[in-house]
Amino acid sequence: MFSAGSLSAIVIVYMGMLFALAVLVERYARKRSGLRWQGAIYALSLAVFFTSWTFYGSVGFAIANGAQFFAIYVGAIVGLILGAGALKRMILAKESFRLTSIADLISTRYRRSQRLAALVSILAMIGLAPYIVLQLRAIYGAFEVLTGEPSSSGNGLVVTLLMALLTIMFGARRVDPTERHQGIIAVLAAESLIKLLAFIAVGLFVTYGLFDGFQDLHQNIQTANLEYLYSAGQEGSGYTWVALIILGAAAILMLPRQFHVTVVENADSKHLKSAIRLFPIYTIAINLFVIPVAAAGLLLGLPASAGDQFVLLIPQMSGSPALTLIAFIGGFAAATGMIIVTTLTLATMASNHLVIPIWRRIRPDTQLAASLLQIRWGLIVIILLLAFTAAEQLQAPYILVSLGLISFAAVLQLAPAGLIGLFWKTGNSLGAALGLLIGYLVWYFTLVVPPMVGEGWIDQSIMTHGFMGYSWLRPQAMFGFDFLPPLAHGVFWSLLFNLGFYWLGSKLYRPRKVERALTAELFNAMREEMSDRYRNARPTGLEAYIEREPKIQEAEKLLNRYLSDEKAEEMLGSILNDLQLGSRSHLTVVELMEFHRMIEHRLAGSIGAAGAHSAIEDSISYSDRESADLRALFSHLASELKLSQSDGRGQQIVSGEGSQFFRDLQKGNEMLNNEIAQLRNANKVLDEKLDRQYQEIFKYRLEAQRLNMENEALKAQLTLEIGSRAIEGDAKES
Repeated sequence: MFSAGSLSAIVIVYMGMLFALAVLVERYARKRSGLRWQGAIYALSLAVFFTSWTFYGSVGFAIANGAQFFAIYVGAIVGLILGAGALKRMILAKESFRLTSIADLISTRYRRSQRLAALVSILAMIGLAPYIVLQLRAIYGAFEVLTGEPSSSGNGLVVTLLMALLTIMFGARRVDPTERHQGIIAVLAAESLIKLLAFIAVGLFVTYGLFDGFQDLHQNIQTANLEYLYSAGQEGSGYTWVALIILGAAAILMLPRQFHVTVVENADSKHLKSAIRLFPIYTIAINLFVIPVAAAGLLLGLPASAGDQFVLLIPQMSGSPALTLIAFIGGFAAATGMIIVTTLTLATMASNHLVIPIWRRIRPDTQLAASLLQIRWGLIVIILLLAFTAAEQLQAPYILVSLGLISFAAVLQLAPAGLIGLFWKTGNSLGAALGLLIGYLVWYFTLVVPPMVGEGWIDQSIMTHGFMGYSWLRPQAMFGFDFLPPLAHGVFWSLLFNLGFYWLGSKLYRPRKVERALTAELFNAMREEMSDRYRNARPTGLEAYIEREPKIQEAEKLLNRYLSDEKAEEMLGSILNDLQLGSRSHLTVVELMEFHRMIEHRLAGSIGAAGAHSAIEDSISYSDRESADLRALFSHLASELKLSQSDGRGQQIVSGEGSQFFRDLQKGNEMLNNEIAQLRNANKVLDEKLDRQYQEIFKYRLEAQRLNMENEALKAQLTLEIGSRAIEGDAKES
């Protein structure tokens, strides 16, 4: 047994070591401009996917459902491999638009809608709150097992506040969450190794310490009639397998913490190849001993209801305190990695898409520069305190066992708008909003209501008679589909309604010009060959008549609302340097547009793409001449594209009208891009032909040179022979 004080001291020392690692890695990265083995570190950081639900819960899941526990990890592997193209598109979009979260990605895809970003943020917090509760409950449970005493509210509160402090220290020390946190990525990679090695250590102890290897353990399983541990599950398990695979695939791509690690923290899209190679190996390794541990616990007489704690109980009852402590640290690493990254991403989404927009409406003149970071700190504490309160209230195993899968099903609702929207241009903001809302409502009704009924919070009649007495509105038998297992039932109907309303809304609603333009811009940015052009575009041409100083003062006023004076000055100086304006006192209208675009681009890293776009719209204005020049510029571009301007629609571009003109302009632009791509391909073919011709000419020249040399040698030899014969003739005559 361990005392609560000794465990707390071990936890503090452990987290102190991790923090020291993060600081040292960041210092090293600054000095050396990066880290070695970045691909491997990046791949290991993706293993934040494996939480305490894996470390502890997989054993309990296997006891109840056999090999079915592995289905969700099959889905994760399949999702990562098949979704690599989608992830690459997300990374390219992140580079071009400085995306900070999954909410930012979805809002940027659909006209930078602040409302849609807020909706995604709220739904993500509702859906992931149970998962945070699960991690906290796992930590409390581990303390109870090792101390032999029920964890008090005081100890739980201390652990929760420690998690908040660690989240702030590791990930919320800077305003801009798009700045790469190489320290926290190194910590996540280290924790991934720790939990993997800890679980393997327990598995090896069970298999070769308590038994004589896999063969002996297998014979004991057969003797005890525990073969069901190898089975695929109970009757109807095929539906559950499909549901779990879908959930795993969606989670590896759309979980906010996975998006942050995989996309926001990505330094090079080529690192995805390392992740695709290493992630499946890691997945198999960390699940290799799940069934042996489950079987060993049952064979040793441990109750099946305590399956989630077998990883701790087996070493403890075997009299191995060192291995027990290793297992505790492994489970703690699995839980803390998830808590830190998830809380960080949720706080970022809440501040960017909920707090700042509301604050800006209520007090538009308030300067947020000094408060933005503190707002995120406060949100981190609030989120974890709410999770702590829920963890204290939710004691029944029925609801706790369901928490992980309920959260995964919530994340699944982001997939239609977030994944399909990356490839389907027709998808629009109305379809995305309808799909998300209806999908989450069905998710709540089919997967959240039943556990609440089991807790006694909702009357049991809804399960038997249906909502408002309609039998076809029963949470686990909608429309009479009572043959599906509960999880498969909820996944099927929530995803079906989500997809259906996403498609229906996108077909019935024709988006405005602004949304179509942003969609075209995003799709161009997600094309690898086009992304550099978008990121490195620079202004050219036109008359420089716009006074520079007033525009800079206007930009300074905007930036100072959200950033410190020092940060705002640094950002502004960097933008002016990138624009290569030097000491010029006047700007062209194109340079002004590029100046504002770059401000929005950089500010998006601090308050999100949707928030930055709204801030620019609210704070930046154009004079009549500037607006007129912009209209003329668009008309000129249209004429260059040979589009008709006879109806004068180019005059309506800046004022927000003229959607047909802009659509034609976009089509023309796409046609030119396609023509350019075709010309590049043709040019590549010609270059190859030219290279072959050069090689043939070079060979011909070598052959000609050889023949000339042989000819000269023959001539010289012939001359010598003629000369020698002449000498011989003269000798004879004399």
